[in-house]
Amino acid sequence: MSGTNNRTLARALATLAAGALFGFGLSVSGMIRPEVVLSFLRFRDFGLMLVMGGAVVLVLLTYKLAPRLMKLPLWDDHFHVHPSVWNRDTAVGAALFGVGWGLCGVCPGPAIAGLGAGNFSLLWALAGIALGALVQGRSSKNG
Repeated sequence: MSGTNNRTLARALATLAAGALFGFGLSVSGMIRPEVVLSFLRFRDFGLMLVMGGAVVLVLLTYKLAPRLMKLPLWDDHFHVHPSVWNRDTAVGAALFGVGWGLCGVCPGPAIAGLGAGNFSLLWALAGIALGALVQGRSSKNG
């Protein structure tokens, strides 16, 4: 039982460290400031494109190379495959997410990181995100 508890603790600490690193990266890149994101969306500042592009390349390399370089992941018994399923609900959700992002310049990760930096006006955006998730969950055929 002790091994299972150690594994759970290690997984929780790794998740905490990854979240802290993600939030730090968002903060350093300026993505926690809605005005910076809106400037990017208005084609006035392309710095965030470099941030997002770098993140996409890093994740792509990790997903492709980690299973080849390691027999097992550090805190699991096998590598998981997450298939993408595109349907009408996914397209509608993506469109709503994009409209919300464009209107307020905030998405969930940067909003939470922004709270950590003291930008409490982002609570309004998080409330809207939570409300949208609640409505989607209640109206979903699968949920």
